[in-house]
Amino acid sequence: MWQTYLKGFQVYLQLERSLQANSIEAYVHDVEKLIQYLAIENLNIAPDEIKLANLRQFIAYLNKLGLEANSQARIISGIKAFYKYLLMEDEIKQSPAELLEAPKLSRKLPDVLEVHEIDVMVAQLNLNKPEGLRNKAIVETMFSCGLRVSEATELKISCISFEEMYIKVTGKGNKERLVPISLSALQIIDLYQKEVRNHQNVKTGSNDILFLNRRGGKLSRVMIFYILKDLALAAGIQKSISPHTLRHSFATSLVEAGADLRAVQQMLGHESITTTEIYTHLDREYLRDVVSQFHPRSRRK
Repeated sequence: MWQTYLKGFQVYLQLERSLQANSIEAYVHDVEKLIQYLAIENLNIAPDEIKLANLRQFIAYLNKLGLEANSQARIISGIKAFYKYLLMEDEIKQSPAELLEAPKLSRKLPDVLEVHEIDVMVAQLNLNKPEGLRNKAIVETMFSCGLRVSEATELKISCISFEEMYIKVTGKGNKERLVPISLSALQIIDLYQKEVRNHQNVKTGSNDILFLNRRGGKLSRVMIFYILKDLALAAGIQKSISPHTLRHSFATSLVEAGADLRAVQQMLGHESITTTEIYTHLDREYLRDVVSQFHPRSRRK
C-alpha cells in the first residue's frame, strides 16, 4: 500500500510540480523514513490510517536519534507534501500532518559537526607526536562508529577485526554490539599501534585497552573531552563540542544521507531494541553496506 502511494507521489512531484530528481529523491526519503519507523515499532498502519499522534511519535524518535531541528523540519515538510498529495487524490479526507510541528525540546540538542569541520580539527594535530597519532585515531574511530565516550575509552584491541572491518562494542548495561568501522579509521589505528602504543610501558590491567595515556594506562573520559575541546578551539570552530558531538554527527550524517533508521539505531546501541532482537533482523553484511553507502568517511575517495 505504501509503495503504491509512494510511486504516485513521485510521479506527482515530477510531472505536476516539475521538481528536479534530487528534490524528488529527498521527498521520497522523508516518507521512507516514516515507513521505516513504523516497521521498527511493528505498527502495521496504512497511509490513510496514520494519525497525528503517530507522526508526533515519529518526530520524537528522530529527535532521540540526534537529528537537528532543521533536519526534523525538512522531514516534516516532506511528510506534509506527501499527505497533501493524498488529499488532492481523494485518498484521504483530512491530512494528519496538517498540525504537525517540530517538538519543543526541553534541552538544546548537541551541535553536529560537518565532515569538513572534523577534517579541520584533525588537521590541527601534530602527527609527529605520539599523542597526535593517538588523538587522530580517537576522533576517526568515534566518528566512524558513533561511539559513546565510555565505549571509546573501553575499546579493546581484541575487539577490532581488521579483516572484516568491524569492532565489538560494549555499551550500556554491558550489552555488546558489532559496528562497522571505516578503512580510514582502521588505518590510523594500525599506525597508532605500530608507531606509538607498541612502544609504551603498559600498566597492569590495560594490556588490551587500545587508547592509552602517556603513563600507559586507560584514558579517562574527561581527557577525551579536553582533547576535542582543544581541537575545536584550534580549528576556530565556535560550536559547543563534546565527545557526544561525534556520536550525533555519525547518526545525523547517516540518516540525512538516507540510511535505514533501524540500521542506525542498531549501530548506536539504543536501549529501545535489545541486541538479540536486532541481530534477528539485520546481519553484519547489511550494516557494512549501510555505512559504506551513506557514511561520509566511506564515501570519500
